Order: sequence, then structure tokens, then C-alpha cells
Amino acid sequence: MSDKKRDKNGMSIFERYLTIWVALCIVTGIGLGQLLPGAFQFVGRIEVAHINLPVAALIWLMIIPMLIKIDLRQLKGVGQHWRGVSVTLVVNWGVKPFSMALLAWFFIGYLFRGYLPAEQIDSYIAGLVILAAAPCTAMVFVWSHLMRGEPHFTLSQVALNDVIMVFAFAPIVALLLGLSAIRVPWDTLLLSVMLYIVVPLIIAGLWRRNLLRRSDGRAQLRRVIARLGPVSLAALLVTLILLFGFQGKQIIAAPAIIALLAVPILIQVFFNSGLAYLLNRQLRSPHCVAGPSALIGASNFFELAVATAIALFGFESGAALATVVGVLIEVPVMLAAVRVVNNSREWYERRAGITSYSECCPEAASLEL
Repeated sequence: MSDKKRDKNGMSIFERYLTIWVALCIVTGIGLGQLLPGAFQFVGRIEVAHINLPVAALIWLMIIPMLIKIDLRQLKGVGQHWRGVSVTLVVNWGVKPFSMALLAWFFIGYLFRGYLPAEQIDSYIAGLVILAAAPCTAMVFVWSHLMRGEPHFTLSQVALNDVIMVFAFAPIVALLLGLSAIRVPWDTLLLSVMLYIVVPLIIAGLWRRNLLRRSDGRAQLRRVIARLGPVSLAALLVTLILLFGFQGKQIIAAPAIIALLAVPILIQVFFNSGLAYLLNRQLRSPHCVAGPSALIGASNFFELAVATAIALFGFESGAALATVVGVLIEVPVMLAAVRVVNNSREWYERRAGITSYSECCPEAASLEL
């Protein structure tokens, strides 16, 4: 795409004003959820292991355009970004669940206690802890794309998080909630990994290989990526309409409770993303690594969080509602984090020893020419 249609961060006009489209989709989703509750309830029931299949299909449309940029042979070079990997792991597993627990206990258990149903206080706190203990998977590819993150680093971090989650999720939640054991919805966890990572990666890999076999393969690949970009963002917006349509009734019924539950989530997102971003800068990680590192440490694997909260506390519990609030604010908040990362790029790269985007990520840079 020509420079005239992109800003200094490589964002198209549509991407630049994505926050406006997101706001419109949120309002549209809530409105349609009230006008057509039966239609949204029907779509909401199309699920397997708490994974909504229409939303899963939309996530495919979101992430396959990002995954098609990835040359799996280049994953062996991700080790050069060990600083970014280390920061992400420390923030995801050593800081994020514990900082959320402290924020939840302070805001929900103390500061906002008088404004919330007393019988649900502990359940709200539990839901927030569960949400923070499940790092994001598929949606990270969207955030990484919007800030021109290094795609191989992003993929490797998502895969590493999935492996760690299998072993660390239950013990961390059990420790922070004081429970002897946690019932992990393994069907949700494993199916999510297959649906959101393995299958799209196979599709994208085969598609990429088929394109590159042609005589003008690189040019064909660039054209396909350019054409799929708007499809990816349109799928993101349709997903928002569905999510807010599904939960529109709860938003209208208890806006104050949802607003109060959102406070610790918002603080947690910006605290952890900011911490990861600054640590990467201190360690001189490239910006295209620091950005995804910050965003991976801030977003959540909401399917697993919602399923776990329902399994432990029930569908109508405060824990389930708290995880749903995480779903609702995920996209707007992460877009705000993306904007901060993009707008601070020049400041970030002023630190001596930090490589430029073209040096850090030559493969992706060449595809965006």
C-alpha cells in the first residue's frame, strides 16, 4: 500500500480510526442485542466446550492474514530475542496474576465493597484472578499486526504461553484463591489451542507455500496480504457486535457493577503492558518485539477464563460476570494500548542500541513495501 494511505507507523486510514469503528460496533451490538435477543441467543448457543463457533470462525478471519506472513523456517531465529521472551514470561506468570489479585482485593474487596452485592464480593475477586491467570492467545496476533510486531516472536510467545498454561494455570489460581484444587476445563483449553493456533497456522502455512511456488510468488503474497487486511479488521468489528449483543442484557441491567469491575482490569492492563514495554526498552529489545511483549502480557484468554469461572462458581455467579467484563473491554482497551505503543515508537527507539524495524523484522518489512 502506498505511503499516502499509511501513517508513520504503517497504519492504513481504516486502522488509524479503528477506535471510532469499535465504538460504533459496541453501540450497535448492544442495540441489536436488545432489539433481536432471540437471534443473538441462537447464535450464542452454537458452541462446543464454551467456545462459540461463529466467533471462532471470525477469529480465523482475523488471524490467518497475520499468520500467512510467518515463515516457519524463521522461527529458529527467535532465540535472538531472548530478552523479549524473558520479559514476557516474567510479566505473564510472575507479575500479572498477583498484581490482579492485589487490585481485586483492594478495589472490589475494600474500596467498592459498599457498592456491590455483599454475597458476590468473593466471587467477583475470584473471577478477576481467573481472568488474569489466562494469558491471551489468538487475539494477540491482531494486536501485534496493528503495531507491526515481529510475527515470529509473537507466534513463539503464544505457543510458549499455551504450553506453560497447561501446567501453571491451575496451581496459580488455586494458590491465589486459597483452593485445594481447580477444575480446569481441559476441553476448552485444548480445543481453543487447536482452533485458534494449530488449524489456522496449518491453513496459513499451506496457503503461503502455494503462493510462493508461483513464478511471482513474493508479489502474489504481498497482494494477498494487502487484500486480507480489511477482511481481518472487518471480522474484528463483527466479533465485537456479537460479543456485545450476547451480553447487552447484562450491560443494561447492571452497568454500575460492570463499570466497577472494569476498574481493576483497566489498571492491570496498563500496568502490566507498561511494565513489559519499559523493561524491554531497558534491555534494548527492538520495538517490534517490545510491542507484542507488552500486549501479550496485558490481554487475556477469555474463553478459558469464562469456562473456568462457570465450572467453579456457576453460570450466574459473580465470577462468571467478572470474566465476561474482561471480554467486553478487551478490544477497546487493547486498541488503546496499541495506540500508546505506536505513538511512543520514536521515543522508544531513541535509546542507544535498539535496532530499527527493518533490521529486526526484514521479512515482514519486505511484505509491506
